[in-house]
Amino acid sequence: MMKVNLTQRIWLSFIAIIVLVGLTITVIYPISIRGTLTDETYRIIEQEQARFANPFSDYFSPPQSELDFIERREAERSVGHLFLFDQLGTLRGEPIPPDEVLQEIVSNAVNQEGNRQRYELTYHGATLFYVISRIESDGEEAYQISYMWDTYRDLMVNRLWERLVYLMLITSALSLLPAIWLKRYLRQPLRVLGDRFEQIAKRNWKEPFRWEGDEDFQKLSDQFERMRQNLIRYDRSQKTFIQHASHELKTPIMVVKTYAQSVKDGIMPKDDLGQTMDVILEEADRMDKRVKDMLYFTKLDALKKETINLEELVFGALAFRIEERFRMQREDITFVIEGADLKFKGDSEHLQVLLENLVENSMRYAKDTIWIRAVDEGKNIAIIVKNNGEKIEEEDIPHLFDPFRKGNKGQFGLGLAIVRRIAELHHGYHEVLNEEEGVSFKITIPKS
Repeated sequence: MMKVNLTQRIWLSFIAIIVLVGLTITVIYPISIRGTLTDETYRIIEQEQARFANPFSDYFSPPQSELDFIERREAERSVGHLFLFDQLGTLRGEPIPPDEVLQEIVSNAVNQEGNRQRYELTYHGATLFYVISRIESDGEEAYQISYMWDTYRDLMVNRLWERLVYLMLITSALSLLPAIWLKRYLRQPLRVLGDRFEQIAKRNWKEPFRWEGDEDFQKLSDQFERMRQNLIRYDRSQKTFIQHASHELKTPIMVVKTYAQSVKDGIMPKDDLGQTMDVILEEADRMDKRVKDMLYFTKLDALKKETINLEELVFGALAFRIEERFRMQREDITFVIEGADLKFKGDSEHLQVLLENLVENSMRYAKDTIWIRAVDEGKNIAIIVKNNGEKIEEEDIPHLFDPFRKGNKGQFGLGLAIVRRIAELHHGYHEVLNEEEGVSFKITIPKS
């Protein structure tokens, strides 16, 4: 299939329209105008015939014409008249037609049933239009035959067709002007936008883009600008993620490397080999958790809302499992679970991770109590994890769920970012509330 660019499409479209209109006019116009002018020819004949509508006497002699029957064909609107007297079988009037024409006319007149009727015949490649009217002459029936050649009709058709051709040529030439204007109108902004896309492909998206003018192109430029800003933010977040990930892994790697080198050199950084190896294992566990969190976060970032596994869940089944997992880490903390019977739809695996991260975060700040509750809010369900620790500074609240954003006791900086992403995958949103007795982390998601 032949490929064409935008300019060629515009030209082809205009040419196709012109050709289509031209063909339509070429086919329909001659038929329509010929029929119209045929009716006009008969009207002229009947109009001329009406001038001789007075009764005839024996002394009536129709005006003679210097044109014979064939010569009358050259006259545009010349109407001839003949009179057929049935009682005598004689024909009077202007030059008598040839026998073959006369026989057909007389036959039609004799057999005519109505008072007036239209006829046509072809003679020597031309069309003769005639009208036969039944009249009375001295109380006897007679026929008035008025005729006219197709000269007038064909001449008018040719004249109108010639003018129409000129009009089509002029219109076609003038139609090229809007085609040229449309080509330039579309080509300039598209070329500019294409250049910008080329820059984006080269990862050069620093220069902003704004098109002033047409509303549609301005809207397109606004969408392009939003895409550019999103790419900048994404690029910045990717670089920040890599920097923070490198920093988070650097410290435990350095500790493990240092302790391992010390053991190799026969130096015990701790009291004995067991304690030294415990530090190495602890740092290895920290690295393992950080790597898992980073992999899980990137996995969530790649998921779409349609890919999560929605199933009916009972909040208590999630909450009591979390309590059992974290109860032994701080025996001084009391867990309070509320709304255990509440049912909703969600991804069990992701919501389990969400609660784990919220509870793990709360355990670093709680004094002695952590509340894990679910609240029915009509169409939504609110999952709340509250601790009775210190309040969060107001200026820090908007940034708590950003990746690698740490509080004063934060560890990895990805826990709350994972919570936010899981909430978004469930079409929900997150909140942080400072209350009188601590801080609440609230996740609101639809029940179904």
